[in-house]
Amino acid sequence: MARLLDLRQLDLEQIDAVHGRGTSWLYPLAAAMSGATAGIVISGGQLATATSAGAAAAPSGAAIAGAFVSDAALVLGLASRSVGHISLLYGYDPEEPAEKLFILSVVNAGTAASASAKTAALSDISRLTQSLVRGKTWEVLDRSVISQVSKQFSKAFGKRLTKQGLGKVVPAVGVLVGFTLNWTTLESIVDVADVEYRRRFLIEKYPHLANEEIPETFSDDLSDDADEAISVLNELAEAGGPDLR
Repeated sequence: MARLLDLRQLDLEQIDAVHGRGTSWLYPLAAAMSGATAGIVISGGQLATATSAGAAAAPSGAAIAGAFVSDAALVLGLASRSVGHISLLYGYDPEEPAEKLFILSVVNAGTAASASAKTAALSDISRLTQSLVRGKTWEVLDRSVISQVSKQFSKAFGKRLTKQGLGKVVPAVGVLVGFTLNWTTLESIVDVADVEYRRRFLIEKYPHLANEEIPETFSDDLSDDADEAISVLNELAEAGGPDLR
């Protein structure tokens, strides 16, 4: 095939035939290793305190904060790359401005832990899907708008991941918590990406599906209502982009 766009002319069975399963474990594994490392930095000093050097061995507040920030940035980078990888499999260019918004929305949905946060994220994805399938123009999405949206999302994502990863500060189990949390986070994002890109791929080929309720199949725990909702479309409108809310 000469163009990425040509992939969208294939049948879904043909897409599945070359899909592969690398994204289902490669990105989660890389994120898990980062989480384990952050757990060592955050809780490792506390173990040392208990066994040898006393209070001087405890990690400083700056070290703990730095570990959280670095881990969140790496997880967001891996998340964006994993979703971008899946977008390519379905024939969508992750470097396109509108696609970057879709990727952020998928990452948002994959990390939402409460019912309200999940609802807001899925609403963003649905509205973006409708706009993209209908061919709405995106000329106003210049680099500065995308940059502002990405920056604001990164801040909100970092806060969310930090809240979810507070178990990393517990001595002895911090490494396990970091490894497990990051693995499940990336695994959830990859699952959401595959579902949403399949849905968009099918809606583009069969537009009548856009008018039907398509059930979402996610198994995340939605009981933690302390998880703050994040809306990429809100950030887009506030940055001067089109208001799709």
